[in-house]
Amino acid sequence: MKWMNAEETLRRAETPLFWVGAFTVACLVLWLLYRLLSGFRIWVLGNGQLLSPKLGKWAVVTGATDGIGKSYAEELARRGFAMMLISRSQDKLDYVAKSLEEQFKVETRTIAVDFGKTDIYPKIEAGLAGLEIGVLVNNVGVSYPYPEYYLHIPDLDTAPFCLILRSKGVILNISSASGMYPVPLLTVYSATKAFVDFFSRGLQEEYRRQGIIIQSVLPFFVATKMTRIRRPTLDKPTPERYVAAELTTVGLQSQTNGYFPHAVMGWVTTKLVPSSIVIFLGARMNRLQRTGYLHRRKLREQKNGASLKSE
Repeated sequence: MKWMNAEETLRRAETPLFWVGAFTVACLVLWLLYRLLSGFRIWVLGNGQLLSPKLGKWAVVTGATDGIGKSYAEELARRGFAMMLISRSQDKLDYVAKSLEEQFKVETRTIAVDFGKTDIYPKIEAGLAGLEIGVLVNNVGVSYPYPEYYLHIPDLDTAPFCLILRSKGVILNISSASGMYPVPLLTVYSATKAFVDFFSRGLQEEYRRQGIIIQSVLPFFVATKMTRIRRPTLDKPTPERYVAAELTTVGLQSQTNGYFPHAVMGWVTTKLVPSSIVIFLGARMNRLQRTGYLHRRKLREQKNGASLKSE
């Protein structure tokens, strides 16, 4: 009798359970479809011609003489922007400016300042006065010469950046994938990049209704002088390849890894793998790099000492 009652109960519950299951499957399918369509929209179709001089005649790029910053300057010049280049070395600025003028037939200006100092902003403000600025790329940054513990960092200083807000325009703040989670032995660099990310996303919400796009850009490794990566690979692209991909995400993502393989890596390291494991692996990698760097430095010092004695 009890067995008959249980069977009857299951029979009555069968239809509701079927619809609950069907609804759950439908939600999962719709969510997956949405994610696929969003990915196609961002990484295949891109943002069209959003970034153009219609936003404003001038594009400003800090840290514009090497690596990602230089590639941003080249790509924005290719799109027709007049370029204001800001970096430390006037010789390098002149070289990049001349190259942009000859290659893309655009107007260029330069401001030579050291972002490690705090008295530079009046000079920058004077240089930017009166310019119709459509795009600002805050790229300047300083990493460690090698992974090191915080209290042992030599000559620790800061790399501040500035913002110029207009009634329309685009501001790209170059953070780093190192700002997505703590990276031991690059702790200060990682923490400042996390600040850039949070700062950018907060400002985006504050100013998006005024027609200003503020995007936080979090690249993984790119083959630049700072990363010391000489041979580009699929997951470590050239700065030119990275920038070309990243600019297509402007207006579509307020926070972006900028490059599809990097987006996959970002999803894996923040959604699939526990943060404790990511932090552990990052620390392990940097300890190995630190050991290798200090060993090579010791060998160089011994070699230099031996050469001095022989003289």
